[in-house]
Amino acid sequence: FSANAQRILALSDAYIDTIDDVILFLQGQNLTMAHLLAEEGFLPQAQRFEQVSDLEWAFGVMGTQDRAKHRATLYLEDIADIITECIDPYFGFSRYAEHIGRSANSFDELYAAMDKDFTYIDGLLNAELAELFSEEVPDVFGISVPFPGNLYGALRCGQWIKTHYPVTKIVVGGGFVNTELRSLSDPRVFEFWDFLTLDDGEAPLKDFLEYVAGTRPLDLLKRTFALIDGKVTYINHSFTPNPKQNAVGTPDYTGLPLKKYISVIEVANPMHRLWSDGRWNKLTMAHGCYWGKCTFCDISLDYIKVYEPLTAALLCDRMEEMIAATGENGFHFVDEAAPPSLMQALAIEILKRRLVVNWWANIRFEQRFTADLCRLLKASGCIAVSGGLEVASDRLLELIQKGVTVAQVARVGNHFTASGIMVHAYLMYGFPTQTAQETVDSLEMVRQMFSLNILQSAYWHQFAMTAHSPVGLHPEQFKVQKKTETVGQFANNDIEFTDPTGAKHELFSYGLKKSLFNFMHGMCFDYPLQKWFDFKVPTTTVPKNYIENALNQIDNIVPKPSAKIVYLGVLPSFVWFDKNKKNKNLPFIRLQFDSKTFSTSIELPAAQGKWLLEILPLLSPKNSALLTYSALQQHYETALAADFPPFWYSKEMNSLREEGILVL
Repeated sequence: FSANAQRILALSDAYIDTIDDVILFLQGQNLTMAHLLAEEGFLPQAQRFEQVSDLEWAFGVMGTQDRAKHRATLYLEDIADIITECIDPYFGFSRYAEHIGRSANSFDELYAAMDKDFTYIDGLLNAELAELFSEEVPDVFGISVPFPGNLYGALRCGQWIKTHYPVTKIVVGGGFVNTELRSLSDPRVFEFWDFLTLDDGEAPLKDFLEYVAGTRPLDLLKRTFALIDGKVTYINHSFTPNPKQNAVGTPDYTGLPLKKYISVIEVANPMHRLWSDGRWNKLTMAHGCYWGKCTFCDISLDYIKVYEPLTAALLCDRMEEMIAATGENGFHFVDEAAPPSLMQALAIEILKRRLVVNWWANIRFEQRFTADLCRLLKASGCIAVSGGLEVASDRLLELIQKGVTVAQVARVGNHFTASGIMVHAYLMYGFPTQTAQETVDSLEMVRQMFSLNILQSAYWHQFAMTAHSPVGLHPEQFKVQKKTETVGQFANNDIEFTDPTGAKHELFSYGLKKSLFNFMHGMCFDYPLQKWFDFKVPTTTVPKNYIENALNQIDNIVPKPSAKIVYLGVLPSFVWFDKNKKNKNLPFIRLQFDSKTFSTSIELPAAQGKWLLEILPLLSPKNSALLTYSALQQHYETALAADFPPFWYSKEMNSLREEGILVL
């Protein structure tokens, strides 16, 4: 045993005595345990606690619950370490045997693993299956395999079912199948599963169930692999249409023990905690990606290529259904990139229905995310967005066909941050032809964005060439070469390649991640970039104030005639009074606007004030039809026989726009 395992074993009584209380706490029960868990001396500690650094930065002096949750998570990871060392090397809390599932061009290693004795965890899985099948033997057992870390378990499930209940048909789908197994030809897979379906599962599963019921022949299945006469055969002769997204229904969590799920904080990264802390209802605003051009992405596959948005009203209907069913009002929209126009419509619909929700989504850093749109999203409950800054180099962003520039990302990120929405950036290094100079310049761009609080969270990952992306399909256009053209009989997605013109990208990995860790802690912004690397790197060519200058570029303040005008605040209280001007008493009105946090007042001539009191209710998001800027201008000029722009740009209206009149 390692020294770490010996320590955990020596403290075994302490682990046994505390484990039940820790799990109850992480399930959201017995929350007063936080006071014990947050302090030294209650939980046994092994090597995972050595990585604790400056918890005050992450959770603050009053963050008892968060501190306790993070320490409880480290405690569980210590237990996971002894499981993997002493019981089951495949073990992981959110994945299992991931390394043998990732990019497995050959099925040999997985097949050999299936021939080994059951691991301890396999035994637990088998016991769960046995209990389920003792209650009911299904005709069909469906398994979703979204990631490599789910593949081994899916094969073990199939193996057990085929041994004990061979009459049950096993059908498999999910993200891993859709991307990795599109060229499957190894018949050994069908010793564990009977059928595999590709892409959207509704129509293939409907046809498959009809086949099982005896009402559809085998050769009329849709996007389905089967073993016929010992040969893997792809069947796609069905004319069953794919259902429209508005007809697929609301996700149903019925039967899941939602109250028993645990919430953990694995790392102090503020965005990463959203993925594991709390339980979020999952929805999509649209099928596919409205952009669909990024050259590193699987844009040739249906899950990206086929774009089909929903309506805001239907999305809100589904949100209300899920809140009623789960008791949870948090939503994670899992779109490849949520469309700005639909996000705007959804936010207005949420405010119209007076729903109390909090939500987050993946976006592109588009210019359409103006400061006012971000304020609207915040008002509707948006708490965070994540998006691809990728290589933070304008040349490479153009090569990627990302459709954004670094300066644009900075301005949009600043709009979100200023509105109170957290921003997480996906960062990439190692894109074809990327030089060492561009990598260092990208790091400088990222440093400046963190120092100006444009970004609060980010993550670097190294570029991977995939078979269904433009880079994988046409590598010569990106000046890279595939190492091999061999297509395996099992998984085929990640492709090894050489980049004759680029840098040795793997050398930069540690320095990029270490610097980012410090930037997220608000530290080391004054360090020279060379300090993060143990080899010579070029001096950055990015001016020190590049991002600051980008933020200083003034947005177009002239509204488009078609822009919608929304007022988020409450109707003001008012007092009529006379104001003496040039020895004349003129009628005025004082309007007081009370927000949730403070109050402000403006004084207007009586005619303008009366008009504003009349028009504000029409600007509420509760109205079915919002006024446009041109309609607002026409209304004002008709009512007062005066030009609208001087009033719109007056000091009083500028103040009111800060309080909640938005131009969308």
